[in-house]
Order: sequence, then C-alpha cells, then structure tokens
Amino acid sequence: MTDRQLSSQLAVGQLPSLKEPRLLNGMDGRCWLLWLEQRPFERGRTTTLIRPFGAPELPCQELTPAPHNLRSRVHDYGGGVLASAVEDNTLILVWVDDIDRCLWRQDWELPEHDSQDLIPCQAPTRLTEPGHGALADGLLDLRRNRWIGVREQAGRDELVCVELSERDQTPRTLHAPIDFVGYACISPEGNQLAWVEWQQPAMPWESSELWWTRLDRNGQPQAPRCVAGGKGISVFQPQWLNNSQLLIAEDSSGWWNLSVGNPSTGHWDKPWPMHAETGMPQWVYGMRTTAWNGTSVLAAVCADGRWQLLRLGLDGQVEPVDQPFDDLAGLWALEGRAVAIASNSTSAAGLLELNLNDDASSHWIHTPAVELPMEQEAISVAEPLWFDGFGGLRTHAWYYPPSGSAPDANRPPPLLVKSHSGPTAMARRGLNLAIQYWTSRGWGVVDVNYGGSTGFGRAYRERLQQGWGVVDVEDCAAAARALIASGQAHPEQIAIEGGSAGGFTTLACLCFTDVFKVGACRYAVCDLSAMAQDTHRFEARYLDGLVGAWPAERGRYEARSPLKNADQIRCPVLFFQGAQDRVVPLEQTERMAAALRANGIPVEVCLFEHEGHGFRDSAVQIKVLEDTEAFFRRQLALAE
Repeated sequence: MTDRQLSSQLAVGQLPSLKEPRLLNGMDGRCWLLWLEQRPFERGRTTTLIRPFGAPELPCQELTPAPHNLRSRVHDYGGGVLASAVEDNTLILVWVDDIDRCLWRQDWELPEHDSQDLIPCQAPTRLTEPGHGALADGLLDLRRNRWIGVREQAGRDELVCVELSERDQTPRTLHAPIDFVGYACISPEGNQLAWVEWQQPAMPWESSELWWTRLDRNGQPQAPRCVAGGKGISVFQPQWLNNSQLLIAEDSSGWWNLSVGNPSTGHWDKPWPMHAETGMPQWVYGMRTTAWNGTSVLAAVCADGRWQLLRLGLDGQVEPVDQPFDDLAGLWALEGRAVAIASNSTSAAGLLELNLNDDASSHWIHTPAVELPMEQEAISVAEPLWFDGFGGLRTHAWYYPPSGSAPDANRPPPLLVKSHSGPTAMARRGLNLAIQYWTSRGWGVVDVNYGGSTGFGRAYRERLQQGWGVVDVEDCAAAARALIASGQAHPEQIAIEGGSAGGFTTLACLCFTDVFKVGACRYAVCDLSAMAQDTHRFEARYLDGLVGAWPAERGRYEARSPLKNADQIRCPVLFFQGAQDRVVPLEQTERMAAALRANGIPVEVCLFEHEGHGFRDSAVQIKVLEDTEAFFRRQLALAE
C-alpha cells in the first residue's frame, strides 16, 4: 500500500454513523445538542451522546453506555429509537433497547455550567415487558406522562402509549390502522395528534395518507380521519407549526413539496412550489428534512442529487442558508438554532450546528464524526455524469476519477460501478471514504442514480415501476459504456458491486449485459419469486409495483431472477451474507452460488454468523472491503 492509498481500517473501520440529532433547552436558556452514534468498532452498538450546543471543544457525555444498545426491530429496518424532552431542568430519555427489545427510561439533571456532566436522577428503568411486539418512533406526551409510538405485533402496526412512571407494562392501543402507521406528532397544546398511514401493496413513498384526530382530556383519539394524501400521493414528516397549522411534504405535484394546512378544515396551501424534493423514502423511522424555527421553516431540499438548506417564510419567501454542505439529513431547529448531519465532497459526515439570524446569513460549526484520514488534495471529488439511460432518458450518476496511480499508466483505469440499495435510495455526493479507498488505488468509481432513485422527482422514481431488473440494469450498463466511450474506463476491467436491492441489480447486470467482467454483492436478492412469497412484512407486496402482481406475472419474475438465469452469468462473483438476515434469507445466496458453481463460474461466499441485513461490525465491514478489492484484482489480473 502506498502512502496515498487509504487503508480499509480508516475507510470503514473507524467511522461512526451519526443519527437523529436534536436540540433541547434547559431552564436557564442554554441549549443542548443530543444525538445517536452507531459504532462499528463496538459491533454496531448505538448509544446516546450530549454536549452544549455550539461547543464542540467540550467533551461529550455518553448517556446510554454498554450494555445498552439503542435499536428498533420494527419493520426489520427500525429507526426512531429515542424520545426526549426537558421538564423542570430534567432531561427525560426514553429509548428502545436491543438488549430485550423493550422501552427504557432514564432522567438526568442538567448541570449549571457547561463544563459539568449531567447527573443521573436514577438508574435506567425498563417500562415495558419483553415479548409484547417491536416498538419505535416515539414521542413524549408529558401532559399525560406517557410515550406514544408504534408497536408492530402479530402482523400489524398500532399507535400505542406507555405510562412513564410504571414498570413492565403492556403498551395500550390508541389507534389500530388497517396496516402500517408512523411519524406521529402532537400539537403544541397537546390536544391534537397527526400521523401517516399506508396499506399494502403500496409502499409509503408510493401512496400514503395523513391522519388526524382531536384528543380528549385523557388523551384518547376522537374519531380519527384521513385529511390528506391518498392513492398515488406520498405524505412525509408531518410537523406542527402551531396549534392549528400542520406542515407536511407531499408529492401530488410530482415533487415532494411542502404544504401548510389546518387538518380540522382540510384546507392546504403550497407556498413554496419547486422542482426539488423535501422528502425521502420512509424505509426507517426518525428521518427529518424539515424543522420549525419558531418564525420560519427550515428545509433540506434536494435538486439534481445535491442538497441545500433553505429558510421558507410563511409568506412564500425562499432564502438559501449560507453554509457549504450539500449532503444533509436529520434536520432539527429550535429558537434560532439548528442542527443537521452534513457532509460535502471533502468533509466527512458530522454535526452541523447553525446560529441563524434575521437576514438568512448564518454562523455555523461543523464537527466531523472522525478527523479526515487523508490529505484533502488526495480526495477524488464527485463529478456529475448525465447520460442516456433506459429508453434514451436522461439519467444521472456521480463519477469519481482515480486519485491514485492506475495499475497501468498507459491504459484507461479500471472502473467500479456502484448500484445503490432500495432501489429507491440515491447516490449522494457527501464524502464516502469507502469510495475513496478505491479511487486512491487507481480505480474510477461511478455511483449510479438509475431510474427509480430518489432526489429527481416522482416521474424519475416511477421509471422503475414494473421495470426492476430492466431499467436499473440498462442504466448501470449505460453509465459504464459512457465512461468507456470517453476513454475514462478500460472495457475489460469493469466491475460492479451492490447490496440488497443493489445486489439484485448487480447480479442482473451480470446476467443480462456483457459490460461487466466481475461482480460482488452483499445480501443480494437472487430469486424474485422466493422474495414475493417469503420476505418480511414491510416488503411483502413491494414487488407488485417493481415487477408485477404475484403470481399472475410469474413469467416476468422468472425472466428477471438471477437465480433462474444463472447460466447467463459468465464472470466471477463474490457473495457476502449474514446468517441472521430476515429480509434476504441465507438460502437465496446459497442456491445462487451453487448454481454458478455448477456452471463452472468462479464463486466465493463469505458468511457472517452474527450479521443480519446490513453489516454493523467494523471487522466485518473491513473484511468485505478488503476481500472485494482482492477478488476484483485477482479476477481482472490487475497488478497489486
């Protein structure tokens, strides 16, 4: 390894994932910054950290040390594990803990001085009994001393409540939807509740509804009803601005734009129309792209794959907030302050803290999760690549040119094509050290926003309707061909990799195109028919839209399944699989590998006994990266 090559340990082994930041005010007016940190170096354990807002020089305090592990299993993807509030200068934390899948509480006294630690008021207390379903996406209703959130049990979701002062309870049902529910928010006066519902076969980013109810003085819903959204419209992140106005993102215009309305009257206004997205596919709970600043709305908005931060006045004014980051998530605001998880092409993801003033300028501080492990001039900066994809449609990707020496200076560099998961996710522009691992070794990398990706409007997402395994495949191949044609990639040294849905696209590309010479996939969907019949509840009908109704379209499923077309793969394949995966069972990977071996194709399978769908342990992440590179170099006969 040369000095300019980024090591696997620095690329993936040390970088914690920051999640769900929030701001809280103490009684003395001081503001506190609270966030979650998932630590690959602790086998993926997630914990809670806190420090004063705007003071990254002060040490942060861990509030949920081991063995606590904040993780939800709702819908198998989880999210939304922490609820918090301050009352009488006491910080109340309520979380879902993976040690027993129960709800836990602990209170902390906020200190008088920034340099002091919070003082625990009591030991952590378990609020619910084990075995009463999976919990997530909670809020604190302190007027009634309770937690309100989602429980998944016996094949359905419910909105439930749990008293904060009792031990080992059974959650009590507040509302039972037809199918799925989440994203509840309570009005400032505590007398109204709003949430999102959706029903199979729709996914929440395809069709969902905003529901609303008044609460009686005991907090019981009174005649809940649907007040927005519906078939062909997706609703995202309801949030109260005051006791009569609710903010939502919905995409009836073809873009996730913001609407403001009074749910009791059903009147909605759209003050800020734009061809840009203020929403995301709701795979997990806890996502936030908008926040109420007290006088204006802050919104993270995505256009052409780049995010920006806007301040939106209720009179329709739109002002950009001056800050240098174009990959934003987890936005939260409180009385002129804001926080988000932010990165750009040369800064790793970290906490972005903003002090906002009336003229829309800002003072910001950015604290990366880890120090940049490479020289800034050695970073390969993403370049937008637009090309003609499936059906000649204009399609987007991010191309990263090699920053290190190519294996052969007299030939175009090898190319790694990345097919993202979802398949509704998006290739983002923030610094990705795993990509820099490849570019520092002389590879070009193209991260493809194939048809179906988020961030380019509903019509772009709907390119994949009935087209999974065709549209994404052609787009990934077209991106590679465009770079070959421009002399930026060697035609005999094209690799592809992806995980989950991206693993399916990877295998389908190897089946149905002749562009790729080697592939690697993590927990890949190999058999569409098996997935249609035997996947988890959240995605049980997902393929109805992506492929077609099952079993009526069985022929289409078999025509696109890599397992059914394994004889068309003519190049080596590397598989990584978790034994605990409930989304893509181990059996699919084993059958796919066996079919390729039977055809004489070089195959390697790496099984991780304690991993599920998505690898959390740093040792596993390091091995995946190193083994993939070694496999590609060996199969493509590249110099070490």
